[in-house]
Amino acid sequence: MISTVVWGTGNVGRAAIRAVAAHPALTLAAVIVHSADKVGRDAGELGGLDYELGVAATDDIEAVLGARPRAVVYAASGDIRPDEALDDVVRAVRAGAVVVTPALYALYDQISAPAEFRDPILAAVAEGGGSLFVSGVDPGWGNDVLPLLVSGLGTVIDAVRCQEIFDYSTYDQEDSVRNLIGFGQPMDYQPLMLVESIPTMVWGGQIRLMARALGVEIDEIRETMARRPLESTVETRTMGTFEAGTQGAVRFEVQGIVGGEPRIVIEHVTRIHPSCAPDWPVPPDGGDGAHRVVIEGRPRIEVTVEATDEGENRSAGGNATAVGRLVGAIDWLADAKPGLYDALDVPLRPAAGRLGRKQQS
Repeated sequence: MISTVVWGTGNVGRAAIRAVAAHPALTLAAVIVHSADKVGRDAGELGGLDYELGVAATDDIEAVLGARPRAVVYAASGDIRPDEALDDVVRAVRAGAVVVTPALYALYDQISAPAEFRDPILAAVAEGGGSLFVSGVDPGWGNDVLPLLVSGLGTVIDAVRCQEIFDYSTYDQEDSVRNLIGFGQPMDYQPLMLVESIPTMVWGGQIRLMARALGVEIDEIRETMARRPLESTVETRTMGTFEAGTQGAVRFEVQGIVGGEPRIVIEHVTRIHPSCAPDWPVPPDGGDGAHRVVIEGRPRIEVTVEATDEGENRSAGGNATAVGRLVGAIDWLADAKPGLYDALDVPLRPAAGRLGRKQQS
């Protein structure tokens, strides 16, 4: 069994605890938390399970890594703390662990990653013998392995579009929703995530990774951005009131330009309420979220994936599938040479040993 640590217990960490507990090749060795009120609580409770796992959460990072776990799921956010997240991941890799995480956007395409991210990881690999695989939480498979797989079914490919359609009222991270993305803020407020060049910083690596797999050269990466205000005040289930006139919907594209045309596109269509921007794309069933891949060409191919978890929450479902990709890679990485990996390196494999298997305490 591969001793595995889950570091962080937010939206991603909850799903990671469940995924590790369910995986037949992994055993949950520790859970690292940052909030004092979570220290000592059982991992099963923190993961939203209805039974205990017998692992008490701790904030003693040194002790956990000192025990030399074979793997770490780094589930702490890197949105507004990229330097700290990088330092944490380097520390775990240097301790000899296989690390999987969605937190380091710059390493989605490790080949083109900036030296300030890539070099510390490679140094830690050389020193400690660990490995790192980064894949997005939006979810990563929707912007790499799925579109690339589906593209192989086509005869002529004109463009590849990866689309996330999402109702943020279901997302359990209010600070990010209101401040980082700007929902509920005045229309003249500039949210960090929507500043020019930030979408490229976050999703540009996935554009470059897909281009590399498709054998094309990117001329440049462009961005488009549109924002809409709420026409009326709305109440959300988890985050309270969002006033009329404040930002209610955002639509942007990160475009890989090939031969002067946008050929590889990652598009996000996000709302705080379905009443805002009803003319923009919506999930096929009118629900609160979906991920879609469209291959324009002959034939035209469209694939929509909808996932739910923690009840009927598609936000949690998206997190869970992203985590499933990461946690499912741990045993492959444990058998591979130490190194820095991306989605083109790590195969997406069947869920061997998990069909019909219930999580056990």
